[in-house]
Amino acid sequence: MGVPVSQMWTVASYVLKQRLRGRRHYPLVLMLEPLFRCNLACAGCGKIQFPADILKKNLSPEECFQAVDDCGAPIVSIPGGEPLLHPQIHDIVEGLIARKKYIYLCTNAILLEQHLDRFTPSKYLTFSVHMDGPREEHDEAVCREGVFDVAVSAIQASVERGFRVTTNTTLFNTADPAKVREMFDILTELGVEGMMLSPGYQYEKAPDQEHFLLRDQTVGLFRRALANAKKGWRFNQSPLFLEFLKGRWDLECTPWGNPTYNVFGWQKPCYLVDEGHVDTFKELIATTDWENYGRASGNPKCQNCMVHSGYEPSAVNDTFGSLKGFLKTVQLTLFGSKTMPGDETAPLAPPARVSSPEPELVNLQPQFSREEETPAESNAVG
Repeated sequence: MGVPVSQMWTVASYVLKQRLRGRRHYPLVLMLEPLFRCNLACAGCGKIQFPADILKKNLSPEECFQAVDDCGAPIVSIPGGEPLLHPQIHDIVEGLIARKKYIYLCTNAILLEQHLDRFTPSKYLTFSVHMDGPREEHDEAVCREGVFDVAVSAIQASVERGFRVTTNTTLFNTADPAKVREMFDILTELGVEGMMLSPGYQYEKAPDQEHFLLRDQTVGLFRRALANAKKGWRFNQSPLFLEFLKGRWDLECTPWGNPTYNVFGWQKPCYLVDEGHVDTFKELIATTDWENYGRASGNPKCQNCMVHSGYEPSAVNDTFGSLKGFLKTVQLTLFGSKTMPGDETAPLAPPARVSSPEPELVNLQPQFSREEETPAESNAVG
């Protein structure tokens, strides 16, 4: 696993304390969204579909710190939008490091190199760079040519300067397992600490609704992509979660494990399903009908979801909460995952019609004043 021992120890001791206290609904990772605006318009993401007045909003550093303190999770993921567009993102990161939180700042890396001087390498800070495949596949996914090369350059610069760097990859039914494996090789050569994988969730606001994976398609894709995994590949995920993606470990969603705080407040019930917001974390935990979510609930929104934000906390809970889970994790860590007969030819999704969404997205870009457009425009690629 591509996770430092200090971070693993922090998470393990935190989980054990929660279980000893008899808490079931405890957070593991806070998804802190300080803004929704972005300098890309990816076909599988709908964040920039919010009205312009919402896209102009930022969480203040003080609001971020209050959310982190109220939640108490040991890890803070900062997605967006593009967090590096936030004018005070450096202050937010410094404040979280002072609180000894492990931070994953999620970025498409377009602005990363020019921001490096404003950050200091720390075991608490990781740049999580969005990478959806080798050059052609990645640029198609983000709907702009040249972004892959910019991201690679930013990763190299960050690693050379001593920053922790991981990647996050979202896969859809157009993914070619061979290309996914090629990406693993590229990222390993770049020296990333670990790679995070997840199937795409059928996000209602996403412009492209044709290419989300069904559950059985997810299993087939990940069995092929991870078959005979190379020893050099390092994943920033629980071994049990990777087994779950291959259909070889049963997990139920724990949406409270990755609570979300954004400009609207605390999102019910999770990062991907939006059914309203509340003002406090305590209210989120106390008033959400958690039994209405997850595959076992029968909720149609949850039936094909195998996304890390719902199931990684479940995997961590199994690892430290049961002897069976702990022993399986030890086995996978020491000896790797066994490739079963048929994995390399597991059935995939039917061939999908691949259409470039770029022309359709032109009018979906957020509209700002010239002054507000300048940062994104001046660093645009392609």
